[in-house]
Amino acid sequence: MRILRKLLLFLFTIYGFAIFLIWMLILMPLFLYAFMQESIRGGNIIYRVCRFWADAFFVMTGISYYNVGRPTYKMNEEYIFVSNHISYLDIVMMMKVIRKRKIRILGKAEMTKIPIFGAIYKRGTVSVDRSSVKNRLRSINELIEFLRRKISVFICPEGTFNTSHRPLKSFYDGAFRIAIETQKPILPVLFLDTYDRLSYKSIFSLNPGKCRSVFLEPTDTTGLSLHDLPELKKKIFHQMETALIEYKATWIQK
Repeated sequence: MRILRKLLLFLFTIYGFAIFLIWMLILMPLFLYAFMQESIRGGNIIYRVCRFWADAFFVMTGISYYNVGRPTYKMNEEYIFVSNHISYLDIVMMMKVIRKRKIRILGKAEMTKIPIFGAIYKRGTVSVDRSSVKNRLRSINELIEFLRRKISVFICPEGTFNTSHRPLKSFYDGAFRIAIETQKPILPVLFLDTYDRLSYKSIFSLNPGKCRSVFLEPTDTTGLSLHDLPELKKKIFHQMETALIEYKATWIQK
């Protein structure tokens, strides 16, 4: 049965990849149109197209998305959204959870090297090579500029997949530095089921089922200075960790 299950997961993942690529090709004229626009407008168009792409992918792979509870954020305010990072599906979930606002995601630089998809990814995200201090500072400055232009940002403060079997791995400072320097609130979002739908352990593990998100309470940063950064980071970490334990995230091992 175990071998049969692995075979079925492999075949379903191939199907999922095919759906992903087919929709990318169908939507390519819209992406090409976005490339011809100036940077901000082009990026905004890409996000609108990617939201539709994410919707189509979830429907055709039998993944049902829903949010637990009601988001408490204000539509006329910019936020630094932060989430846990546990699956290849997390970026698709970002498209699902942030719908009616302008957004930019901090993404891994290596993703820009993927043929065709990499060009879309590069235009729509702020890419970062975390091994380079200079590159990290550049990405922080870019995200700050987007916030000043009334565009929210989305960051995974863990930086890479959490492979620790703990609720979260340690956070980088970037998201919290940006929040303090711009005096914008931080709003944590949890992805509870992406680990079960497509684990970081194997790219050939895609399977249908639920994908829940949870918006936690935002944290105001008004009046904070960089001296407060460690305490702010600790507070958000504890808030997210406590909620992941409460919701019984399946990757957590005691």
